[in-house]
Amino acid sequence: MKLNLNRPLAFFDLETTGVNVGADRIVEIAILKAMPDGSEQIKTLRINPEMPIPLQSSLIHGIYDKDIANEPTFKGVAQELSDFIGDADLAGYNSNRFDIPVLLEEFLRAGVDFDMSDRKFVDVQNIFHQMEQRTLRAAYKFYCDKDIVNAHSAEADITATYHVLLAQIERYKDTDFEDKQGNISKPVQNNVEALHIFTNMNKPVDFAGRMVFNENDEEIFNFGKHKGKTVEQVFDTEPSYYAWMKQGDFPLYTKKKLGEIWDRWNKKKVANKPANPSKPANPNQPRPVFNKPQPKKEKPAVDVTNDMLEQLKMKFGK
Repeated sequence: MKLNLNRPLAFFDLETTGVNVGADRIVEIAILKAMPDGSEQIKTLRINPEMPIPLQSSLIHGIYDKDIANEPTFKGVAQELSDFIGDADLAGYNSNRFDIPVLLEEFLRAGVDFDMSDRKFVDVQNIFHQMEQRTLRAAYKFYCDKDIVNAHSAEADITATYHVLLAQIERYKDTDFEDKQGNISKPVQNNVEALHIFTNMNKPVDFAGRMVFNENDEEIFNFGKHKGKTVEQVFDTEPSYYAWMKQGDFPLYTKKKLGEIWDRWNKKKVANKPANPSKPANPNQPRPVFNKPQPKKEKPAVDVTNDMLEQLKMKFGK
C-alpha cells in the first residue's frame, strides 16, 4: 500500500539524554522521508548533546558518551536537518508529546527558524490508543468476548477485571516479552509475585510517580528541576526542597514516603558525624575534691633579750 501524499511526510524518531523536553538533548535522530511518488529518503545522524548521557538513558538506547564524543553538535547540523525535512509534514510515535517538542527546542537553541505554521503532524500512537481503546469494557470484550452488564457499577466492574486477568494469564502464559534492555522473559505467569513485578515496571515509590526507584533501588525524583537525582542527593545540596514539598500540593502518601526518606537521611548524618574529642561531663560522676591551701600558723611573739641584741651586733658588725 502506498500513502496518498500531496507533499512529503517525514517520519522521525529521537534518542535523547532523558525525557525532560526543556532540558534534555538529542543524541541521535533518524528521519524517513516518504515522498509523494512512493520513494523514500533516509537520514540518520548521531549528535554530541554537549552534556553527559545518564546511565539509565544509555541502557535504553545503547548510546554512551564515548559513542558521540566526536560527533557534531545539534547546532552544527541544524540547518542540514531543516533543509532535509524541507516543507514536509511530520509523523512519529508519541511524537506530538515528545519528539516534536524536543526537536523544536533544539532548533530554537541553534537559532534555526523551523517553521511549524503550515505543517501537519501525525502521531501514530494516538491512532493506536484511540482505535484500540484501553478501557475495562474494551479489555473485557477483547479477552473474554463479552460485554459488561451494568458497566460502571462497582461489582460488575470488579468481576470483569477478575475474569480479564484470568484470560490474560491463559493467553500470555507462553508469550515472550522483551524489555527496554533487550531482556526476554515470559512475565505473565499464574503467580502474584511475577505479576506484581511486571505491572510495576516503573518501580514507583509513592504511586503518584513523583518518586521512583532507579536501577540501584535508590529513590529518585521523577519530576521538576531535580528529576533523575536521588532524593538523598537533593537533601544534601538543597534541604529546603523537603520543606517545599511538605508544604506543597502533593498527595499525602507522597509526603509520607518523603518524610521516611528524610528521617533515614538525618539518621545517616548523625551516624557519620565525627565524634567530639572533648567528652561532656557525666552528671552522675562525683566531682573531684580539691583541698584548699591552709594558712600558715604564725609563731608566738618572743620578747627581745640583751643576748639576742648582742648576737645581732656580732652578725652584722654593728
